[in-house]
Amino acid sequence: MMLNTSRSVRKNVQDGNENMSAMNAVTPPLTLILIGNKNSIEIGSKNILLDHDQEIHEKEFSSRLYDLLGRQISVINLLGFPRFDMIPVIPEHHAFILLVSNDQHENQYTSGLQWLEKTLGKEHSSHVMTVVTQDDSDENSENELQNLKAKSSFSEKRYHTCTRSMMDINEIITLLEKIDAMVFESRRMTEGKETNLDETLRTADETESPDEAEDAFEYFMEEENRISRLAEVNPGQYQSSEKGQEKESENKLKASFDNEGSHMNDDSREQSKEAGQKKSETETREHVDGKDLEMNGEDGGKKSGINTWEPSQEPSTQPPTISGALQMKGNKEKPLYNSSGEHEQIISRETKALFERLELRNKWSPAEFLKTGPPIKQTNDVLEKDLVCTFLQRLWTLDYRARYIAVRIASDVSDSKAVQVTKNKDTDKGDFGALYSTNTESDQSKENHVHPMDVQMAVFHCSDSFLKQKMITKLSQCQYALPLLVPDPLTSNIECPLWTFRQLTKTWKISTIKENTTTVTMKSMPIYKAETPMVSFFRLGSMSLSKSQLMNALINDRHDTFFHRNCKGSTKSRHLMDGVAEIAWYCPAGKPNDFFTDCIAFCNLHGDSLVNVKQREILTEMSSVIVVLVPTLDKSQESSVVIETLYKSSKPLIILIADNECSAVHMEPQKYKLGLKERSQTNVSEELKKIIKSLLSGPHTSFRLETMAKDSGVKVDEDQKICQEGKSAAMKLVQLVKGMDVAKIKDTFLPCQGQLWYDWCKINKELHHLKGDIEKEKAQKTHQLMELREKQCKASNSKLMRLFTQSLKHLPPIEREYFLTWTQILIDALSTDDLPLILQKYDETWSEVLVLKKKHDKSDLLKHKQTELELLSKKLQSATFGLEHIFREMGQIYEAHQTLRKLSLSRQPDWTKYPELAADLMISGHPMELMDGDAGHVPLIWISSLLKEVIKKLGDQRVFVLSVLGVQSSGKSTMLNAMFGLQFAVSAGRCTKGAYMQLVKLSEEIKDNYKFDYILVVDTEGLRALELAGNATLHHDNELATFVVGLGNMTLINIFGENPAEMQDVLQIVVQAFMRMKKVKLSPSCVFVHQNVTDITAAEKNMDGKRRLQEKLDKMTQLAAKEEVCDVECFSDVIAFDVQKDVKYFAQLWEGSPPMAPPNPGYSESVQELKSIILSKAKQSSGIPLSHFSTKIKDLWNALMNEQFVFSFKNTQEIAVYRKLEVQYGNWTWALRSEMLNIENQLYPRIEKGQLDKVEKNDLIKEMAKTYEDVTKSMTAYFEDDKDKEMLVQWRGRFENKIKEFHEELVRGVKRKLDEVIQQNNARKMLDKKKTEFENYLQQKSKELAHQLKYIAADEEELKAQFSDVWSHWVKELTTDTKPIENINLEEDQIAVLQDLGVEWGLIGESKKGQRYKNISETGTYVCYITQKKYQKQYEESQQSQGNKKEADKDTSGQSKTFFGFLQQLFGMASTTQHVESENHLQYEEQELIRSFVKKVEQECLEAIRSKPVATRGYRSTYLQELAKNVKQKVTEFESGKKFTFKKEFTVDLSLHVFDRAEVWLLNSHKIYRDNNDALTYLDNKKNEYYNIFRSFCKGSSSAVVFGEIMCEKLKVSAVEAVCNKTGVDIAGQMMCSFPAFSENRLNLEKHVLASLAEKEDFNRFTTYIRNPRAQVEAFIKEQVKKYMFTTQKVKAQNILKKNVEGISRVISQALFEATQKFKHRKGNIEMWVEEFSRKLKPKLILDTVSCQNFSDINNFDFLKEEIEKGLKSITTEMSKLSLEKVNDCRQKPDQILIDQLCNCCWETCPFCAAVCTNTLKDHRPEKHSVPFHRPNGVRGWHYKRTDDLVIDFCTTLVASDGRFYPEHDSEWSVPYKQYPTAGKKYASWSITADNSMLAYWKWFVCHFQKELENYNKKKFQGYGAIPQQWRTLSKKDAIESLNEMCSL
Repeated sequence: MMLNTSRSVRKNVQDGNENMSAMNAVTPPLTLILIGNKNSIEIGSKNILLDHDQEIHEKEFSSRLYDLLGRQISVINLLGFPRFDMIPVIPEHHAFILLVSNDQHENQYTSGLQWLEKTLGKEHSSHVMTVVTQDDSDENSENELQNLKAKSSFSEKRYHTCTRSMMDINEIITLLEKIDAMVFESRRMTEGKETNLDETLRTADETESPDEAEDAFEYFMEEENRISRLAEVNPGQYQSSEKGQEKESENKLKASFDNEGSHMNDDSREQSKEAGQKKSETETREHVDGKDLEMNGEDGGKKSGINTWEPSQEPSTQPPTISGALQMKGNKEKPLYNSSGEHEQIISRETKALFERLELRNKWSPAEFLKTGPPIKQTNDVLEKDLVCTFLQRLWTLDYRARYIAVRIASDVSDSKAVQVTKNKDTDKGDFGALYSTNTESDQSKENHVHPMDVQMAVFHCSDSFLKQKMITKLSQCQYALPLLVPDPLTSNIECPLWTFRQLTKTWKISTIKENTTTVTMKSMPIYKAETPMVSFFRLGSMSLSKSQLMNALINDRHDTFFHRNCKGSTKSRHLMDGVAEIAWYCPAGKPNDFFTDCIAFCNLHGDSLVNVKQREILTEMSSVIVVLVPTLDKSQESSVVIETLYKSSKPLIILIADNECSAVHMEPQKYKLGLKERSQTNVSEELKKIIKSLLSGPHTSFRLETMAKDSGVKVDEDQKICQEGKSAAMKLVQLVKGMDVAKIKDTFLPCQGQLWYDWCKINKELHHLKGDIEKEKAQKTHQLMELREKQCKASNSKLMRLFTQSLKHLPPIEREYFLTWTQILIDALSTDDLPLILQKYDETWSEVLVLKKKHDKSDLLKHKQTELELLSKKLQSATFGLEHIFREMGQIYEAHQTLRKLSLSRQPDWTKYPELAADLMISGHPMELMDGDAGHVPLIWISSLLKEVIKKLGDQRVFVLSVLGVQSSGKSTMLNAMFGLQFAVSAGRCTKGAYMQLVKLSEEIKDNYKFDYILVVDTEGLRALELAGNATLHHDNELATFVVGLGNMTLINIFGENPAEMQDVLQIVVQAFMRMKKVKLSPSCVFVHQNVTDITAAEKNMDGKRRLQEKLDKMTQLAAKEEVCDVECFSDVIAFDVQKDVKYFAQLWEGSPPMAPPNPGYSESVQELKSIILSKAKQSSGIPLSHFSTKIKDLWNALMNEQFVFSFKNTQEIAVYRKLEVQYGNWTWALRSEMLNIENQLYPRIEKGQLDKVEKNDLIKEMAKTYEDVTKSMTAYFEDDKDKEMLVQWRGRFENKIKEFHEELVRGVKRKLDEVIQQNNARKMLDKKKTEFENYLQQKSKELAHQLKYIAADEEELKAQFSDVWSHWVKELTTDTKPIENINLEEDQIAVLQDLGVEWGLIGESKKGQRYKNISETGTYVCYITQKKYQKQYEESQQSQGNKKEADKDTSGQSKTFFGFLQQLFGMASTTQHVESENHLQYEEQELIRSFVKKVEQECLEAIRSKPVATRGYRSTYLQELAKNVKQKVTEFESGKKFTFKKEFTVDLSLHVFDRAEVWLLNSHKIYRDNNDALTYLDNKKNEYYNIFRSFCKGSSSAVVFGEIMCEKLKVSAVEAVCNKTGVDIAGQMMCSFPAFSENRLNLEKHVLASLAEKEDFNRFTTYIRNPRAQVEAFIKEQVKKYMFTTQKVKAQNILKKNVEGISRVISQALFEATQKFKHRKGNIEMWVEEFSRKLKPKLILDTVSCQNFSDINNFDFLKEEIEKGLKSITTEMSKLSLEKVNDCRQKPDQILIDQLCNCCWETCPFCAAVCTNTLKDHRPEKHSVPFHRPNGVRGWHYKRTDDLVIDFCTTLVASDGRFYPEHDSEWSVPYKQYPTAGKKYASWSITADNSMLAYWKWFVCHFQKELENYNKKKFQGYGAIPQQWRTLSKKDAIESLNEMCSL
């Protein structure tokens, strides 16, 4: 055809080529590729092949050849052997022209072929035309030609000679004819079809009409396709190139698909006509764009950011063969097959296109799908690019409809255009040819949608081993057949994906009939271990009957286990299924209607078994029964040989014949044939079942999956090295336990989680429910816990755990995953035999129990059965062994060692790495055990460390915690797994218990819509456990529900079924849990999920169900409210709940009856709808940081350990956030205080010096405005930007108000202080008026005296003597009419006042001498101060009657009959005994009443005395008289009604105590009054100043010099004051910032105070702290400030002082300069200069008033400036030598500033132990008082009544005990400690959380100061109050460290 066409073209070149268009229509384009030496051709403009010499290695269309021949021929210039990366895509229709120079035939031919084969592949050698070029004058080199012909690869048909210029048209045409012949011959040889080339060409050439030509073409293509289906395919390789890129990537993708699958289904036989007509658009696009897929090996990754599909084997590097340039209309581009017979094959173009269409360029892993994306849209169709993801997502949700997902074409095409329209012009003329024609003109290029099984297999091929395994598991759950034998897409190897079956478990029931009794036995085992018969189905040839459909009828007639041609979505074309063998198991349910009585495997070999020989042979060997489908049974058929072979074999054989109508015929033993023609599928399937049953009832071979690995013809995926390494590591573990009983395995190799752990948990729970001698019992149990931990440590070094953890530590991530999976697989296999039997027995026993319960049978039989059930439960627990137990052991080993802190000195022990190893696994998607279900305990140390490691690796990510709660076996885990693709164990019978957590990352596409990064899913065991009973069940369920609800941001309440009666117990538990959350201020949300609802579409029914649920919830709320003492009426009062939105109905899980039932698609839809609800609600949440989640676990569990959850709950994270807020509050208040102190320092001297006589509040506010604004901005930023802002919001309003109040209080306080100074100024106005007069007079007198005594100026002593004589005269003269103010003598006044009240001098003197009055508020006992009253008869009778009543009450309640009843009688704040006490005996509570009275009187008296105007009007002795009378009156009032009276000594000591406390204030105030108002004092202070003036005048100094000295003196006074005050503030500020004790919150200060007390070991300081904590804290602050300033940080303090001196000096110098400059060029007098100078000094420095009257002659201000500067230097030098003592004596004392700042807090004390509240806010309502430093009540003096035994118990222990106490000393009713808040306001205002009194500090204190405490309290630590021996082991170091631990909580 090419020849004829070429000649025709040659003849008609000059005629314009009339037939060119027709020929183009049937001639495919040809590409000529020139290779060889560049010198072998003469390139020029007339060269027909190559008319330029540009080295452009790209395909170029040759217009010259087109003009010459009328053909589309392109040329690629590869002369010179370019690099591989410069080679473009080689088109399919191509030929290589190897140009060889005339004299170098052999060399250039050999090198050219070697380059071609090496670079592009050997298969191209059959497409090489060798062209020897020569000049016109050259002669042929015969020798070279002979050598060339001797080459085995040489063929004369592919040899041509030509001139180097290539200008001869005839030479070129002949060359092209040879090329066409070469290409066609190559194709013919490849296909094995003897085609007469000339005849074929002639047929096409002579065809007159297009229709005839088309018919010929179709016939040819039909034959061609039939041959190609039977041909073996050679491997090939495509190269890709993109223009403009320097380097192109090699395309390594190869095909391994049988061509039958490209165009035919298993059961199609009439589709071959259309097979060759489909054009590959994808290929064309690739060649144009140069974009091919780039593939890597399995262990490869991504290259250059491009995802790559990673085949399991490196592909060949050979290029593809090229099809010939057949000039036939519609010829499809397809690969040519060679006749080498090799088993390699080139990739199918359709397969390549398939992977591109599905956008599969990546080797996927499960991690890709362990991310939460948007819910799967339940739409009818998706875009093709989303097909794969949608398939996997739906499969993950157990939606078996995932197999077919309708594809929506990307472009919008209307329905009307979707139908083809026939283009026939003559239809309107009655021509019906088009109607009857089989070939209409249609769009043949239109692609069909992708075959569903192609999607499945494409995903399978593009998945890594773990994703394949998960995918197969899901397919199995969907009851689909699974790939057993899979042709490798890249080689001819057959692979068995055995690995993917490893996690499949099948359960079935076998029913056997013996003696008319049916026995049902349950079997459950990994499917790879199951030995079952296998029935294999083969098809030999093509037939219309669907083999797969027939098999479905045998397995499950309601479900398409095997995909068949009639399934939805099936298409004609299929690329990946031919040669695939799928397997499915029939599992009987033990019912009469079972198809078969035992488990049977059915295997289906897809495609024609005549072609898939290898697979057929493998399955034949493995099968128990073989079923063969043939179109006809005829010896002439190709299938006859196979049939005969099978017939002769020993295997049972069933032959199904498509064209035969016969019923089943038993030919020979185990040989049957059966006709299919015109027979219903039902009849055929029934007959088949009978035959198969019959065959399997006799002897037959069994099939086991694991045996596939032994077949030499099968490549098993598990043979990969990486998989084998993981298996090898796992086998080492399993070898240790092989053959052992599962229960013994755990005891032997996992000892830490066995009895030791159970005992630990039991004792730990008992520790929270102490009875009896609490501290002693607690110490014993704590010791027992430590002993158990010691035993765990000793037992922890098992070989199994060593091997396991070493493997985890050293294996790379992928090997580690294999190792873990293998470990789980292998240890699961250990319990295969025992577990099903136990479960079956358990089920039977439980059923019997239920029957007996329904009969209300309370006989021994019921008890026996319940006991048996309990034993079975324990047996079940023992028989369960999995990875979770090994992880649990890791946790226990870690906890044991961490508790004992057993760190190796030489190296870091292995156990320290356990949390990190577990964190890696959790991050990679493994669930981790949160609560140990066997022990019912949360291993807090392990969980905390695990999450800490997760935070280290991921950062403190925010997580949305989703927990689930519901009855057991209600599908909780299944629902979560389907929703998020998780791995929670799904098992009935509670084989797995407790709670598990798993991290799920948000996908990239949705994470920006949420405020968190992960969803943390918490799965739990079910409520109402079958094996538990009675109260144990209720307590366990309440505990679990509270824990799970508390953890979750949202909790799914899973309810199985619709019966509200069955829900009632669960709902009550749930409601109670939510109510507890409300009371502890946690706000989770919830969604109710009703599973297994029969009709979820009935809206009316659902509405009624919701109404009933709402009613039930409200009722349960009311019941729970009574128990929890909570004022709520309905469920929505407890939690935000909308019954319309927060209730979801789920369809039942199974579509039919298990085990063969597939999941219900409606279930999958329900899962997705629920996921939408969850994600929608989650958008409104910020989640919780992982660190907060960790502390929340600890808080909830610690609270649950105590019975009173609400009273015991301590939100540690909230406390931590609040403490941080307290630190910030301290910073904000300090910023305000320090600024106010600066303002005060500016205003105070101005007022003091009379320059300001009024301060307005608004002025102070204005001065503070900037700082207050900065603080409010800082506060706003903190509340809005801090990472804990969601938690902070609850305190924002309160703290904003507190800052506002603090600001106002500061303003008021400073105004009050400044007003007092103003009042003092007003009081001394008389003196101020005289001051100017004094100064002028003294200056004048000094000046005059100086002139008189100039002659003795050099004699300093004489000057001083003369001045002193005159000075006393001057002072007398000035103060003639002024009475001096005397000093006061308080001691005389005190004695006089007391004597006036009738107190004897002896009593006063005795008290003064002994100083006992000083400590009256802190004395240990007041017995010496009291006298008992004599009881009156009436009093005795009334008290006796009350006593009898109380004794009767006690006997009735039974309290006195128990130990705790005895304690109630003895122990508490109330005096309950009525017997007459021994003389002067005081109960503890009476002692405390007196102490409180003393403190109250002291406080009231101090307030009274401080209200007196002593500083402005002076002291009066009447003030003390008022105090003494007040004390006496208070004592009399207090005695009233008491059974004792105070002795006179008490009144005297209390009065002296009050006088003593008031003394310092009175003396200081009187001194201020005297200094401000006494003229003599004022003048005495001025003597030195005027002596200096006098001396200067004597020495002849000018007025300017003298005035300069005066100014310097005044500057010095003011500067020193300013420097000291500022330094005081600065030192306080420095300590606030950097001193550890002062830089944080009140709790931190308290910790340092206690640590300081411990370091000093001074008992007196301790007693001060215990009795008067504020006094000791103030003393601590003063001590620390003193130490800071004078010892530890003296240099730093001096630097602060130095800096302030320098600052003031600069201010003075600048003011001097500016004041002088101002009067340089303008007139001014000395007064004006002084005024300007004073103004410039403000506000930093306030200058005292300077009298200028005697210095009016000064007018040289520059000289004055110089004089002052001289003095300033000496002032600066003197100030730089200021001592820090001076600073400490200034007005702004650092210690007092810090006391004001740090002690402005809460000082309330614990009603039990008197520990002081550590809240930084003074009034922190509604926050309750709290302190982590509670202490034994005996420290405060509590003792057991009727004894001298001090109480040793901590209140933090008591509140968790069963003890009781009396709220007041006169209470007649007692309150359980667990309900202490109900005892009254002072108790309710405190939050005392049970902590097992773990604080070592006070235990050490009690032991260390035992004698001192006993002497102080006049009691003993004995009897019930004996100190536990364990306390004595604590050291001071332990005590101090325990403070840090408590503060860090």
